Amino acid sequence: MAQSAPYASGKTLNLRAQVVKTLLAVQNGQSLASVLNQHMTIVSDKDRALYHELVLGCLRQWHALKQVTLPLLAKPLENELVETCLYVGLYQLLCTRVAAHAAISETVEATKQLGMESLSGVVNAILRRATRETEQFYDVLEKAHGLPSWLFKRLKKDWGDDFEALSYELKQVAPLTLRVNTLQVSRDEFLEILEDEGIEAHACEISEVGIVLDESLHIPSLPGFDAGGFSVQDEHAQLCATLLPNLDGQFVIDACAAPGGKTAHILETYQPRRLVALDQDEKRLKRVHENLERLALGDSTVEIITGNAVTWKASQPADCIVLDAPCSAIGVIRRHPDIRLLRQSGDIAKTVELQKQILENMWAQLKVGGTLLYITCSILKVENEQQMVNFFNTHADAEEIKIEAEWGIEQIHGRQLLPAVGRGDGFYYCRIQKTA
Repeated sequence: MAQSAPYASGKTLNLRAQVVKTLLAVQNGQSLASVLNQHMTIVSDKDRALYHELVLGCLRQWHALKQVTLPLLAKPLENELVETCLYVGLYQLLCTRVAAHAAISETVEATKQLGMESLSGVVNAILRRATRETEQFYDVLEKAHGLPSWLFKRLKKDWGDDFEALSYELKQVAPLTLRVNTLQVSRDEFLEILEDEGIEAHACEISEVGIVLDESLHIPSLPGFDAGGFSVQDEHAQLCATLLPNLDGQFVIDACAAPGGKTAHILETYQPRRLVALDQDEKRLKRVHENLERLALGDSTVEIITGNAVTWKASQPADCIVLDAPCSAIGVIRRHPDIRLLRQSGDIAKTVELQKQILENMWAQLKVGGTLLYITCSILKVENEQQMVNFFNTHADAEEIKIEAEWGIEQIHGRQLLPAVGRGDGFYYCRIQKTA
């Protein structure tokens, strides 16, 4: 790990220094979700929008900003704190409307506040050069694929001709998408309610219950939130319920269920006799409880169980199992840009093995004639198509039920959706029936 000096004490850190501290926490292996709330408490209300934009934007452009910076240094800095200050400065100059003089002075001041006064001149010189050569710098940023090298190689191998478009999509901001709770309100009615409130939104193209908000808004303040009129869920994740057989009167297991989007959607669409929402993360299962309660869906048919999907056994065979398997989450990088820094090449083989173990265990819980829907939010073939090829090769009692659809890309088994501007994230679906 590159060396960085302790923070200067006894001083109130400026906004850029707060941003740098958050980015350093992510570089040191902490997820953004785990540090964001704590770090946000120090930021004043008026600065929170900018703080958010700088943190998420720098993570989104991290490897591209690195590509811009490296040629500007006579020798590598070997100092992650100063490099992070440079990325924050360059991001402001190339990707925001922050005035250049403010971006430079505030970032140089942050470098000093964080105990790196001796290198603040380097930061100042590079940022000033960026204001003189903005077009060239921006050009490098735009052309960069913006991925860690291991992921670049995997995606290039997996998606060949589609890779350039895919790397562009992964650098964009994902839309804010709602799933309307049709037990309470139709999509058309909800669009009218939003229009009456002066909120611009439009219907999703693939999901029949999805709505995209055309502006970023505070979700709990939207009409119908407290009454359970909608949930926040990606458009491509909303397709899950459309790929299931009729679940009325059936026993269903939602494996790896937290935070409960798919559980809720099943209950909005069908009336199962019994539904088990299983997850090993007790904290995240609380979200399932809260979401079902808000949506007025929690009743005696639903059991929320803390358990490990690798070993957990059902009391009876299930008619249907929804397996949203643990994965690298590369398909949702737009929403979680810290994945670019946190995910490592060595993680993938471990994840693939975990998926295999869960698949084996869940397959044993499914009755003959039952359906298992395998899902990931990954775009790596080894977690999706290849996982399924291996599964079918070793399970004579498994038969694929082809997904006939106009969305996504047909694979050897299953269908793959890639992230798209203004549309959903990267998701994979494969439908399997137990034949013996």
